[in-house]
Amino acid sequence: MVKGVPQASGLVVAEPTMAAEPIMAAEEVGEAVLHMASLPLSTNVLFMTIMATKMPFVGRG
Repeated sequence: MVKGVPQASGLVVAEPTMAAEPIMAAEEVGEAVLHMASLPLSTNVLFMTIMATKMPFVGRG
């Protein structure tokens, strides 16, 4: 992901356009999971989307 992955640029070229993807630390995901686990049993977390700050779209790819 850091070195680059093919992008859907729509251009017809011999080689695909490559670009680095935004990343985040795995520890940040762990902190979110720990937070959910520390909530009282009377609490439900139905959805939580965790993504890198500069990721352009939810569900892309």
